[in-house]
This record gives sequence, C-alpha cells and structure tokens, in this order.
Amino acid sequence: MDMILISMCLTTLLAFLFLKPLLIKRANKTNLNPPPSPWRFPIIGNLHQLSLNPHRSLHSLSLHYGPLMLLHYGRVPILVVSSAEYAHEVMKTHDIKFSNRPKSRVAEKLFNGGRDLALAPYGEYWRQFKSICAMNLLSNKTVRSFGNIREEEINGMMGKLEKANSSSSPVNLSEILMTLTNDVMTRVVLGRKYSSEEGGKNSKNIVRRLMELMGAFPIGEYIPSLAWIDKIRGFDKKLERVKNEIQSFLEKVVEEHVDADENRSDFTDMLLSIQNDKTTPIELDKTALKNLLLDMLFGGASTTFTLIEWTMTELMRHPECMKKLQDEIRSVSKNSSYVSEKEVVHMNYLNFVIKEVLRLHPSGPLIPRLLSEDVKMKGYDIAGGTQVLINVWAIQRDISTWGADAEEFRPERHLDSLVDFQGKNFKYFPFGSGRRQCPGIGFALALAELTIANLVNQFDWRVKIGPFGDDKPDLAEANGIDVCRKFPLIVYPHSNLFSM
Repeated sequence: MDMILISMCLTTLLAFLFLKPLLIKRANKTNLNPPPSPWRFPIIGNLHQLSLNPHRSLHSLSLHYGPLMLLHYGRVPILVVSSAEYAHEVMKTHDIKFSNRPKSRVAEKLFNGGRDLALAPYGEYWRQFKSICAMNLLSNKTVRSFGNIREEEINGMMGKLEKANSSSSPVNLSEILMTLTNDVMTRVVLGRKYSSEEGGKNSKNIVRRLMELMGAFPIGEYIPSLAWIDKIRGFDKKLERVKNEIQSFLEKVVEEHVDADENRSDFTDMLLSIQNDKTTPIELDKTALKNLLLDMLFGGASTTFTLIEWTMTELMRHPECMKKLQDEIRSVSKNSSYVSEKEVVHMNYLNFVIKEVLRLHPSGPLIPRLLSEDVKMKGYDIAGGTQVLINVWAIQRDISTWGADAEEFRPERHLDSLVDFQGKNFKYFPFGSGRRQCPGIGFALALAELTIANLVNQFDWRVKIGPFGDDKPDLAEANGIDVCRKFPLIVYPHSNLFSM
C-alpha cells in the first residue's frame, strides 16, 4: 500500500513538472487580449467571407467588428487595419516590427525566393537593393533625365489618337495607356521597347499576367490539405508557365546587353556595371539582377497605367472637372499641341485631380506586412508571425475623416489640404508609408501628370454608348493585386485644338 501511494505521488509530481510549462503557456494565452474576430468555420476560417474584391469585403467586415480585427485565412492569422489611427501604429509607432513582407508561394516562385526589393526581408540585403534603385533609377535627377523618353512616347500615343479622331473611330484607351506605360518603362529599364515581340511573349503581356498571379488566391497557401485543388484548376501549371516566360524574357534582355557593342545608360546596364565592379560591397548575382528588373517593370508600368486609366475614367464621369482642368492647362501651357513637364509643375488643379483619384482608387488597395515579433497595440495583443493587411482603400474613404461625401470624386477637397504623397498623414498614403513605402513615387507621377495633361488638353472625350444607354464609364473593378478597370475604356477622342 505504501508503495502504491509513493508511486502515485511520484507520478503526480512528474506529471505536474511535465505539464507545468503547458499550463502556464495556456494560462498566459487566456490572459491575452486579441483584436475582435468574426466567427470562423473549422479548416477554412474566414475565407468564406471574402469576395472577388477583398478590400471591399474586408471594409464591410470592419464596419461590424471594428478598425482592427483578426481574421483567419485557413490556418493563417490575418490582422486587418482599417483606420488612420491603427495605420499610424503599424507604419509609424511599431514600423520596424511590421517591416517584413508576408511570404507567398506565388511570389517565391516568380521572384526566385523573394530576393528582390519588394519582397525581400527587412535588413541589410533589402537596404542595398533599395539603395541601388534609388541612386540609379528613382532619384529626382535621374527621373528628370528620362524626360525625352516620356515626351517621345506621349507624342507617339497622341499621333495614334489623332488618327482615330480623323476617322471618327473609337479607341481602346486602356490598351493604349498600357502600351504607353510599358514602352516608357522598358526603354528606361531595359534599353528598348518590348511591346511587340512575337508570340505574345512581350513585356506588356508578361506584366499583366504577373499582376494577375500576384493577386490570385492559391488555396494551398492557407489550407495545405486542399492544395490539390490548385493542381486540378490548373493554377500550378499556369504559375510554372508564367515563371518560365518571365525567366526566358529576362534572360534574353540580359544577353542582349552583355553582347551589345555600344555603351548605353539604361537601368540594366547600370546593374551589369555594379555586378562587374569587384570593389563594391554589393553582391549582385544574375538572379538578383533579374529580380530587380522585374520589380521595376512590375511596380512601374502597371501601377502608373492604373492611375492614368482611373483618372481618365473619373474625368469623363465628371465633365465639370474635365472642363476645369482643361481651362487650367490652357491658361498655363504656351504650346497648344504639347504640354511640357516644366508647365505641368504649375498646374495645381491637376495635382488635386490626381490626389483625388489616388484617394478613391489606390493602385494597391491592400498593403501587406508581416509582424516579426509579438506586440501590444492599443491594448490588443498580436502574435509575431501574423500577416497584416492595411486597407488603404477603406481608410481613404472613411467618412469620419473625409466627410459624408467621402465616396464622391471631388478634387476641390484638396484645395486647403496639407496631405501629400509622402505618407506622413495616415488618413492618406496611396504609396504606402514607413520603411517599405514605394520608392518610385516621383517616377510614377512624372509620367502620369504629363500624360493626363496632354490627353485632356488636346482632346474632348466621348464614351462609346453601352447596351443600356450608358453615357459615362463604369467603375467596375478587375481582380488582381493592382485594381484597374474590369472592362476596357472604349472612347471617341475629338480634337479640340481648333476650338481653343
């Protein structure tokens, strides 16, 4: 009997010693205060509550559960930020803890393990990449040096539109703008245009497919047990095909530059020069070089195209704003046939229009971050490893900061506003904020402002009437990481040079 009692005591003691850490951990967990969460299903979590436009469905959920809420995409915790107050906490107060990007199978595949500027973990490697791009492509001085390329491509576009005007033909303005932004970016980054390569394997098609895949939703990413669905629906094959097309395209570009006899000064040449310079502390292998090229095409062409496309859409929907902008351009510009970059800087209303478009239609409506360590934020406990989505689309339409007309396009609201594109005010940051802010603001705005000024100055625009008698462009959004128009903008340009 004594032996049984002794054995039971020893067993109890050993069990307590073994379970004590687990009990303490569970007790600590119960004392945590996580952000509000909607009820979720087993396995799929809150995935059933997402729509094809996640920024909209997340906004609707935030109206019920609050501006900081915790969702679960399958097994993955997702923190959704939907107010300026919490955006300040993430991108200012705790910015360094939120400075990583979430890893995804698509990004890892397309960008060779995420060894690029957009996706690389925050640290020395990322800082070196950012320095390379800032010094060799994105500085104000370098952006100005590419002015002749912007002028040549915009003049070429205007010539196409003038032909359509002469024949009273409709044009696919979306396609024309996509070609323009791609041609400018490829000339600057790759040295020449690649928009008409054979077999459809050109820069324009590659960037579009890349953007679609980056905005796709692979089920296996969040529910590994259902990864087979991605294979059955052909997603895995499409991902592999696009990856091979991208690598083949970039390999061709690099080979052309290595074999070229003449000295050129595009971004690819600059990167090759850095790669060959053994005195520089930056190690830039071939994979990293191609990733940087893809970053610039991906980040520069598509997002700038989206900005110009939505600007023309909103101006056609609001003819009074179009007229006001035309009046400003004509009062500033001395040349009726072409608006110069020097003239654009004096156009305040143009600046207001672009600010308002980026408020309503940010190119990246959801800004992704990854929390690197546990943090307590405004009384809530958030675990390290949590993915974060900052819903800039919702924040920039918040009626508590923008007023009851927050959903309306009204450029005049920026007349006395101090907000700018630098992300210092957390009610407006279309290019992001903090350490991971988009470094290409100046490049994008230079092309967008000049293009819009010339399109509005030289032409009046009439929308092709739809089957229901619509006389204004719709606002339907496409799916993808950059939210452009769902349907192309089909319009009639009418030259107004002789009516000025």
